Amino acid sequence: MNKSKKKPIIGILGGVGSGKSTVAAEFAKLGCEVIDADKIAHELLDKPLVKNKMVASFGKVILDSAGKIDHKKLANIVFADADKLSALNKIIHPLVLKRAEELIKQGNRQNQVKAIVLDMPLLVEVGWAKRCDKLIFVECKQQLRVERIKKMGIFSKNQLKIRENFQISLDNKKSIADNIIDNNSGFSALAGQVTDIFSGIYG
Repeated sequence: MNKSKKKPIIGILGGVGSGKSTVAAEFAKLGCEVIDADKIAHELLDKPLVKNKMVASFGKVILDSAGKIDHKKLANIVFADADKLSALNKIIHPLVLKRAEELIKQGNRQNQVKAIVLDMPLLVEVGWAKRCDKLIFVECKQQLRVERIKKMGIFSKNQLKIRENFQISLDNKKSIADNIIDNNSGFSALAGQVTDIFSGIYG
């Protein structure tokens, strides 16, 4: 019987626009398998069964001209109403977590995978912090985060505050982290910190 070895699980914490995905991508370069919860959620929204549940809950107003779910329209609706956000989470979270579990099992079976990284915005909120062997908080000043999300054309400073109001505070997330990455400087400084942390976990 082929018994798969359990790989270390690294959880990435931080605010919107702090650089969590950039940190995860650096871990990927070092041989880690990255599980991207946002990517999973977007893939699920294209599935007919999930789309139908969404339309039943939020109406056809969330669809674009091609009949697909418009992520921005959906976000604008749910982040303006706590009950609607809760309804969305009840539909999507169990499916995202189920898929994440499958990907963790796959990662554990692959010899070349050194560790598994969870890039999951609501990692703490859904109770998955306890699944992680290491928690890493990405520190980044709010002004820098606002500039980044504006460049990406995602949303405004006001929308950033609204979204973070629905999450556990960044101070609380920082307090439970094993390591803190300072992402207020350039990319090379961030990459160096990731390498140092990884050698401490895997070395």
